[in-house]
Amino acid sequence: MGMFDWTARPMGVIAQGGVIAPDERLPWPQTAVMGVQHVIAMFGATVLAPLLMGFDPNVAILMSGVGTLIFFIVTGGRVPSYLGSSFAFIGVVIAATGYAGKGLNPNIGVALGGIIACGVLYALIGAVVHAIGTGWIERFMPPVVTGSVVAVIGLNLAGIPIKNMAQSGFDAWMQALTFLSVALVAVFARGMLQRLLILVGLILASVLYAVLTNGLGLGKPLDLSGVASAAWFGMPNFAAPAFSGQAMLLIAPVAVILVAENLGHIKAVTAMTGRNLDVYMGRAFIGDGVATALSGSVGGTGVTTYAENIGVMAATRIYSTAVFLVAALIALVLGFSPKFGAVIQAIPLPVMGGVSIVVFGLIAAAGARIWVDAKVDFSDNRNLMVAAITLVLGTGDFTLRFGQFALGGIGTATFGAILLWALFGRSRPSAATAAAGDAPVR
Repeated sequence: MGMFDWTARPMGVIAQGGVIAPDERLPWPQTAVMGVQHVIAMFGATVLAPLLMGFDPNVAILMSGVGTLIFFIVTGGRVPSYLGSSFAFIGVVIAATGYAGKGLNPNIGVALGGIIACGVLYALIGAVVHAIGTGWIERFMPPVVTGSVVAVIGLNLAGIPIKNMAQSGFDAWMQALTFLSVALVAVFARGMLQRLLILVGLILASVLYAVLTNGLGLGKPLDLSGVASAAWFGMPNFAAPAFSGQAMLLIAPVAVILVAENLGHIKAVTAMTGRNLDVYMGRAFIGDGVATALSGSVGGTGVTTYAENIGVMAATRIYSTAVFLVAALIALVLGFSPKFGAVIQAIPLPVMGGVSIVVFGLIAAAGARIWVDAKVDFSDNRNLMVAAITLVLGTGDFTLRFGQFALGGIGTATFGAILLWALFGRSRPSAATAAAGDAPVR
């Protein structure tokens, strides 16, 4: 068997356990459809992050595809992950550029220089991990820390769809109908329909929205005029970086958050698939770092392995890396398509918000699953305190300021979890913790 094995495995694998492992392959038509679902799963956050920072969303989509291809190549096609816009950059980019929150960021170049510095630092960390292993990282970030950080990302993002994507009472009800549609598909559908729960739920909710608004006049009508007038192909707004020492010092430390995210994601996929992916950890860091630096060099956001897509994998139980190859190629093409951007813009905001509620919730649940699968012992007060404080720091968006530097909720939660474990971890573990809570994920 070569590095890349594209043969379709017997479909009995699904019938027996329902899990398609990273090195296993579905038939290509199903792989393509699953790739579309992963594009949809990543799209909301991948587009929202650049909008919040004043970046071009089409560049972000394009570079998410390029970054995922880089990640696929560097990891040898063994680690199932999609690379999308990282929310960890939002606070530091706004602080470094003074972005006012509307339109394109006039100081985008300064932010891009910092993103490149972050990507280089991240790749260097990956090279060290690849050379000497992950033991030193795992001592600082055991399952209780990584699970907390992954859960915090979903909880920290929860306010976005609830506060910013429901502008009226009707919109709030539409969000509820949307996540209910997705949940009904997840629980009651069977076979491939169930595996496409995000895509099917989104379509059902959009049709329902059109009936309620265009048909019954209950809300803002679905407007497809922009889709008809948009060009099929066009260049996104690329931008050049500018290197500022202050901005680089502000943004580069985000690499630590990305390490924690990626580590937690790989641990989660390892737990869900039963495949030991730790041996690819260094490659994963390098691939993510190179992708982040390259994205910053052309006007894109920093990227990270996406928990949104891990949430989809958890729901569908399909971990085949070929799915992400397809998703990357789709994003690559769509990045050059203004018409695609118009289609996405036409998706009603409350529908996208309802889907985001599901996806962000799946992220938080993935963090909890790390605890469960690693048998983290919460009767040990070390674990309890690390998890409890981390969750509230991230969910409440606790911010610390050091002069011009502001460390937002995800950052304070990430560093807080690491520092708390370093502080409390010196105490002697209980027998239960030694046997279960600190056991490596198999």
